[in-house]
Amino acid sequence: MNKFYYFYLLRRITNMKKQVFKFLARVNKMVLPSYSKKQLDLAKATKLQMAIIGWRWFVTKNALD
Repeated sequence: MNKFYYFYLLRRITNMKKQVFKFLARVNKMVLPSYSKKQLDLAKATKLQMAIIGWRWFVTKNALD
């Protein structure tokens, strides 16, 4: 197989990954709470709240790349 085919496959996989993260971002927006709207102090956040914030950041970062 030539290098153009590998480039095509890599581009296609990257595009599918981005679509998955965009879908996850929409689900997160509907399901998970928005702590920025609640003005949560990060110093007082519980471990669960920090995990949710980290997950939302990870998904948003990958959806925008």
